[in-house]
Amino acid sequence: MLPLPDKEIRDQAARCMDCGVPYCHGTSRLTGAPTGCPVNNQIPDWNDLVYRGHWDEAARNLHSTNNFPDFTGRVCPAPCEASCTLNINDNPVTIKTIECEIADRAIAKGLKPEVPSHKTGKKVAIVGSGPAGLACAQQLARAGHEVHVYERWAKAGGLLRYGIPDFKMEKIHVERRVEQMLAEGVAFHYGADVGVNLAVEKLLKEHDAVVLSGGAEKPRDLPVPGRELKGVHFAMEFLPQQNRRVSNEPQGNVEPILATDKKVVVIGGGDTGSDCIGTSIRQGAVSVTNFEIMPQPPEHENKMIVWPDWPLKLRVSSSHEEGVEREFAVLTQKFSGENGHVKKLHCVHADAKFKPVPGSEFEIEADLVLLAMGFVHPLHEGMLKALGVALDSRGNVNADTVQYVTSVPKVFAAGDMRRGQSLVVWAIREGRQAAHAVDKFLMGSTTLPR
Repeated sequence: MLPLPDKEIRDQAARCMDCGVPYCHGTSRLTGAPTGCPVNNQIPDWNDLVYRGHWDEAARNLHSTNNFPDFTGRVCPAPCEASCTLNINDNPVTIKTIECEIADRAIAKGLKPEVPSHKTGKKVAIVGSGPAGLACAQQLARAGHEVHVYERWAKAGGLLRYGIPDFKMEKIHVERRVEQMLAEGVAFHYGADVGVNLAVEKLLKEHDAVVLSGGAEKPRDLPVPGRELKGVHFAMEFLPQQNRRVSNEPQGNVEPILATDKKVVVIGGGDTGSDCIGTSIRQGAVSVTNFEIMPQPPEHENKMIVWPDWPLKLRVSSSHEEGVEREFAVLTQKFSGENGHVKKLHCVHADAKFKPVPGSEFEIEADLVLLAMGFVHPLHEGMLKALGVALDSRGNVNADTVQYVTSVPKVFAAGDMRRGQSLVVWAIREGRQAAHAVDKFLMGSTTLPR
């Protein structure tokens, strides 16, 4: 992503109308949910500061609501822009670009740690180092607690590090934030798989509170004939391998999954599917085809109907533009292969109710099939079963959005583990709000923002 020139950034900031009702960071009167930015970034305020050239004050304002604007300024789909008042009949303010520029300018001056003035004597465990866990850990450390982050992989970041490719967000951004948090007193424990090689009883005994902030890691499968063939993989088997290659992290004994010289089919039309497409192209795939079960959405939304809500429309990423055949309303009915390896997909087009359309059957050759159909809930085996926490009807950890506490005393949950698969910006919001709840639980009151 290339930054805009100074004049264009200032011109964009000047377009912000300082609305009486700023939907870009407002709250729905009906549901209480954010209409735009989930972390409630004070967008009109820092747009005005950027317009006036007060970059340092803009950075202070931005960081007051968002611990990691350098992440969201790169990978957030920008619901704030969809909710921008100008978006009713014009292009919205380029809020995401301005946010990224504010963050990058502040970091270029030096990412200073915010060390607490006092220690509370309380000890908190954060399980999972994705955006929810990192945000929660940083907030609690700044409140004076002793914070320990337990991560089962070799490095921190969760999906930011192992799911999102480097061509969308380089890992230096995660590493800088981890360094900042280390300077703030946060301790990171890697290779710590709670419930597997680290007993939950030990975690509960040694900490005054525990926050579960792992991701929704259980992928949605495609249980059709031939699923067992070699060459059919989940996206999160494929993407982490490439991220480890790029960062020179040891792969262990896993068999390499590579798209090089292969005909690739990616099933799933979301961000994860897009990441698989871009990665396959970079690895030298012969061809890449993308199937989506949903019908093709319109190229442009009817703004008079959907604004300020997130619109359903055709989204084209840079990966799509690099060369992929996209087909919508497609059901994969079975895989077939030779010598135990996938060679062909047998598909059919679907109607509005996702039922097969008779006579629309077709086949497509494939050497590698990547399943990117989303995630259903967190992994239940290991930590969650050992803790015995209650789950909701979707299989996520059951906790509300006020206290964030689970059915197990002093155990809290936040992020995708609690709400299901979602956006990085929602994970940051949940991590911050969980920190507020934990601090209040430990101290009786809190100055941390919600």
